[in-house]
Amino acid sequence: MQLRVLGSAAGGGYPQWNCNCPRCQQARGGGLSDQCRTQSSIAVSADGRHWLLVNASPDIRQQILDTPALHPSTGLRGSGIAAVLLADSQLDHVTGLVMLRESHHPLSIYCTPRTEEDLRTGFPVLNILSHYCGAQVHPLPLDGTAVEPAETPGVRVTAIPLKSKAPPYSPHRAAPEPGDNLGFFFHSAEGDGGVFYAPGLGDMDDSLLPWMARANVLLVDGTTWTDDEMQRVVGGRKTAREMGHLPQSGAHGTMALLAQYPKARRILIHINNTNPILDPASEERAALEQAGIETAHDGMHIPF
Repeated sequence: MQLRVLGSAAGGGYPQWNCNCPRCQQARGGGLSDQCRTQSSIAVSADGRHWLLVNASPDIRQQILDTPALHPSTGLRGSGIAAVLLADSQLDHVTGLVMLRESHHPLSIYCTPRTEEDLRTGFPVLNILSHYCGAQVHPLPLDGTAVEPAETPGVRVTAIPLKSKAPPYSPHRAAPEPGDNLGFFFHSAEGDGGVFYAPGLGDMDDSLLPWMARANVLLVDGTTWTDDEMQRVVGGRKTAREMGHLPQSGAHGTMALLAQYPKARRILIHINNTNPILDPASEERAALEQAGIETAHDGMHIPF
């Protein structure tokens, strides 16, 4: 089994197109240009040929170009992307579906009924695709049952409900329910280990602990270093927790959570442009490295 990080940044990427914070200035000026990142997305495969795309980032075209495994390999048209798995209906995770409209086959999409409803109402991208390649939607169970998509043989995935809200455009925004936001556990039919993936982790509850304990790779939310980071750096109105993201620092932050799983490979993804860990020379990055926690980057290859 293998996982490739296609994009490791939070919404807007790094540098963000309209942001003039110190780190975005550095990236545009060349000081941190090697740390640039596209918006969060991964791909998982058991055979290296049939890939499950997990979230369709707005940057999907560039991510495909940067990933030879996803290039067409036979015939005049094609793709290594065999199916798409959606964690939610956030624009950062579904806008890339529009870019995939040029497929010669209907897109095979795995998501919850709540996400499908959002993508037929508030942001009707599924209706739009019906005029192009079309889409076949497969509902994800939320009872802990593993699904093995027929398009990606050998890849088994379990959907894990996370506490979070549907996006602002959703008719469900004010009434969150399980299925609005998911984490995933990826594994093969053999062995007990796997990858726990949660790019939007806003709150911990006991239901997540068995999955995290079982994983040999934890790939989780790395949006901000502090809870008030967005407010301090760019004048944001909400804290990280209010936006549905655990900060890394603090007694109840992501670092403290990951410290409970020292045997697993621990990696942060979905990193916001304001986060000081983007600077390899920062004290914050040094603190992560000392704790044995990695920072995901575009193109990262993770066997498991």
